[in-house]
Amino acid sequence: MPIRRLHTETRYSEAVIHNGAVYLSGQLADDLTGDIREQTRETLSSIERLLDEAGTSKTRLLSATIHLKDIAADYAGMNEVWDAWITPGTAPARTTVQALMYSPDVRVEITVVAAMPDLAGPVL
Repeated sequence: MPIRRLHTETRYSEAVIHNGAVYLSGQLADDLTGDIREQTRETLSSIERLLDEAGTSKTRLLSATIHLKDIAADYAGMNEVWDAWITPGTAPARTTVQALMYSPDVRVEITVVAAMPDLAGPVL
């Protein structure tokens, strides 16, 4: 089965599609001046755009790993945006951890894996 890569650079691809799943690299906001809600909103928008480009959607998420710069300060705000974004009944397996980010302005980075649609059946 072939491997398809989207937006490949020297060190990584933003998305890799293989064996019925799409794996997204860690996504973060382009505008790092925003608060946790703004950065989360922008990050989720990037995820949705990449999933769409890969041929799937957020309703088919299998897992999400969320890295927060300051879990005590940002967990509630991130969850507020996440809860409004996720389609009810389609929540993936999820882990949220505190992490040292590559830039002090990055408040959130999210990595997801999603199932590709079964071309023989409906997308739920």
